[in-house]
Amino acid sequence: MNLSSLTQNYVFIGASLAWFLAQVFKIPLEYRRSKKWEWVLLLRAGGMPSSHSAFISATAHGIGLFVGWDSPLFALAVGMAIIVIYDATGVRREAGRHAELINAIIRDMREGHLPSMETQEKLKEVLGHTPLEAIMGTLLGVVIAQLVWFRWG
Repeated sequence: MNLSSLTQNYVFIGASLAWFLAQVFKIPLEYRRSKKWEWVLLLRAGGMPSSHSAFISATAHGIGLFVGWDSPLFALAVGMAIIVIYDATGVRREAGRHAELINAIIRDMREGHLPSMETQEKLKEVLGHTPLEAIMGTLLGVVIAQLVWFRWG
């Protein structure tokens, strides 16, 4: 594989750009919410917008634009997008809910109380995305792929 061929792969470029911008957008959006700059969000999963949804939707949309909406590759990309977005909003989100509950149980046990939902030490709770976060990541991915198509398609 020639690494320089990646610079000609506009589907990959669009998807990577959508992922990167989704990660960058998380920082000012979190600042607006919490009034704190959280630079670690550049590397962290979860948050608004979903970089998983942005990447996979840009990939699927880009494949449709560059390869064809009737191609088997586009069908595969849409199937993968459905799985990734479902995982981002379903399975990974639920794992965050479990972490929240486990943290509450641990804290209460340390204090000698019956478990409640209050916590002191927390596991990472946000592993997935709310439906709105996934939708915004999806829209970002489609827009970026479309812009790439306008430029190079």
